[in-house]
Amino acid sequence: MKCEILDLGLVKYSYADDTQRGILEGIKTNTMENTLILAEFFPVFTKGRKGSLDNLLVSVDFLKEKGIDFCAADRGGDITFHNPGQLIAYPIFNLSNIKKDLAWYLRTLEEVIIKTLLKYGVCAGRKAGFTGAWVGDKKIASIGIGVSRWASYHGLSVNVNNDLSYFDFINPCGIKNCRMASVSELKGAVVNMDEFKNELVRQFKTIFGIKVNAETTAAVA
Repeated sequence: MKCEILDLGLVKYSYADDTQRGILEGIKTNTMENTLILAEFFPVFTKGRKGSLDNLLVSVDFLKEKGIDFCAADRGGDITFHNPGQLIAYPIFNLSNIKKDLAWYLRTLEEVIIKTLLKYGVCAGRKAGFTGAWVGDKKIASIGIGVSRWASYHGLSVNVNNDLSYFDFINPCGIKNCRMASVSELKGAVVNMDEFKNELVRQFKTIFGIKVNAETTAAVA
């Protein structure tokens, strides 16, 4: 499968969302190649299509006072938090040419995460009834996708070096008393994000059979 890698760097959630939507339209009209977007976001809480505001444990006004954005997201899943040090990956893939099976796609995204974390000595796994990746009873990675005419968008987030304290403001992914973990917390040391990105891309290449066309970095407008 041919694919381009687009590394946005640290950006606002809205910028990444606009970028992925442009690519999504290109995928649906067969005018663009499959693209894997990588990014980190400035602090933002996002709520999925069927998410409940009951899982936001503080007011939106409180978040504004803290300088934290709150956005509704056109994806599955409930509410989650993104901030610098967390790696975001949005695979904008034409699943019609890969496999038209959303359960398979979700499990395969989990496999990418699990294999990446294993390279860092973090033994993560699945938890029955939930998406994402877990280390014991702590969640280290989340998945929330959208699909339009079998073109995928949104994707996954992995806690690498990020401050986890903000997750106390929500029931992460709608799960009460859900505790979060990060790679740096488990390893007791900050992880090189560029190296982590490279490993995640390597696992995407291996597991999805990706052949990279080009790797680019988008300039923030």
